[in-house]
Amino acid sequence: MAEANNGAAPQPAQQLKMQILGQFIRDLSFENIIVQKGIGAAQVQPEIQVQVSLDARKRAVENQYEVLTKFKITSSNASDKAPLFLLELEYGGIFHIEGVPEEQMHPFLMIECPRMLFPYVRRIVSDVTTDGGFPQLNLDTVDFVALYRQELARRAASIQKPADQPAN
Repeated sequence: MAEANNGAAPQPAQQLKMQILGQFIRDLSFENIIVQKGIGAAQVQPEIQVQVSLDARKRAVENQYEVLTKFKITSSNASDKAPLFLLELEYGGIFHIEGVPEEQMHPFLMIECPRMLFPYVRRIVSDVTTDGGFPQLNLDTVDFVALYRQELARRAASIQKPADQPAN
């Protein structure tokens, strides 16, 4: 076996090292529409919609990355679709990451890092909605793998679309 490696001992794989250096709320907005319009709570049957988007970038410091999770949560009345509240949250984390091959870094940043931040986002959303006068909103777990795959498919479709369109 040593001869297959030209006499050199096999190199051990670099061990993954990930550390959250800091977390922060970049932007938080909560608009309580039913209070502004004076709608009574008895008339409300809320429907919740959650939109999630992600962003990541390399920082100037070696092995450091910033990851942003963006949540837009809207609640509307089931009977007449009137808006009840709108919550927008941009929550970020600064990560120190070593041992991830370059070709795997993008999915790692867009899947594993948001997964680490999500419990904190869930808590903030729960606290804000409760403090805003609504029942506690516990976000369902987000499938960041599926979200990543959807984004890749969307990007692939947008790249193909111009090539498929006929020339004038």
